Amino acid sequence: MREDGKIDYVEFPATGIPAVKAFYSAAFGWTFVDYGPDYAAFGDAAVDGGFNGDAVEAPAKPLVVLYAHDIEGMLAKVTSAGGVVVKPIFPFPGGRRFHFTDPSGNELAVWSER
Repeated sequence: MREDGKIDYVEFPATGIPAVKAFYSAAFGWTFVDYGPDYAAFGDAAVDGGFNGDAVEAPAKPLVVLYAHDIEGMLAKVTSAGGVVVKPIFPFPGGRRFHFTDPSGNELAVWSER
């Protein structure tokens, strides 16, 4: 069961989806689900995650994604604690999410199915 505030997903930038899939498949036996030509998700690496090959949307560094049952409530907690929202809540194929930076400048995201 997913829990609020727990690491739920890690998203990596990718310069080429076919090459990165081939590497992780050969090296570690990972399997993938494709979500278009620029995104491939994996789910058999202890923590779910994916590779984003979209030149505009891909993170510059690995992106840790936390879970929230109530995304608006979590957004309020993040901002109240001093987090800076860098991408307001937006829809994506799995639900909705937002991105924020912590006091050290690390970018993270929070997602919810609803």
